[in-house]
Amino acid sequence: MITRPVTAPSRPASTWTGWGQWLALITMTFDHLTRYVLPNDWQLESAGSSFGRIAFPLFAAMVAWHGLFNTRNPLRYARRILVIGLIAQLPYMMMPRASDAFILNVCFTLSLGLSWGAMLNALLEHHRRRDVGALWLVLATLASLLAWQWLGDWVEYGHEGLLLIPLFMLAMHRLHHTGPAMPQRLTAVACAIPALVATGLLNSRPIAKSFAIATSLAVLGLAAGAHRLTPAVPFAMPRWLWLAWYPGHFALMALWVWGLALWE
Repeated sequence: MITRPVTAPSRPASTWTGWGQWLALITMTFDHLTRYVLPNDWQLESAGSSFGRIAFPLFAAMVAWHGLFNTRNPLRYARRILVIGLIAQLPYMMMPRASDAFILNVCFTLSLGLSWGAMLNALLEHHRRRDVGALWLVLATLASLLAWQWLGDWVEYGHEGLLLIPLFMLAMHRLHHTGPAMPQRLTAVACAIPALVATGLLNSRPIAKSFAIATSLAVLGLAAGAHRLTPAVPFAMPRWLWLAWYPGHFALMALWVWGLALWE
């Protein structure tokens, strides 16, 4: 009897992202409240720099997952994220900060990272099909690296944040499609390491690094097969809430912060 090798499905189950949406919004909002709104004498800064560090790797992982597995047009998905960032930029700039430097909010980081990852993924696919020569692949990579070097100074989470989505896409693709042979498994693990390194570089405090890296490890484990074990979330987040939360919560915090300042 001849047995056929079991191969991974081309599109993995995405039920985990329903849980990820709630966790990402909760941890992000908690981080922003402890950073911008709640008084310093509440001593919640350490909690925000630990529990709150789950948010960005989780957002980046969900964007990479959807861009890789769930959408036919990653660039259109990136444009939707960019629109949210444009709406949120004004209230984001009204948050009190130690530095007056102009920074674009995290939606720009996610949108640019997804665009970069989708472009590189498409180029590699065309190269495998012999549609694009190696020279064009090298030139496109060099151009994207120059853009990354320049844009990293203008977006939230900087150069490491821009790298995270392309590295997640690389790692998720390899982990999901890896075969049973040991060389394939070792290659998949090797592809996951850069994403973990970039996640660690996002933060300076050891406890923040721990929470962020643990989040990335969990998501990479889902890509490796644990996604099949995730049940559906009992209360799915409404689409309007998911799209409006980021600019909306900044607008409310800006009203609170500036209202208190005028009152005083």
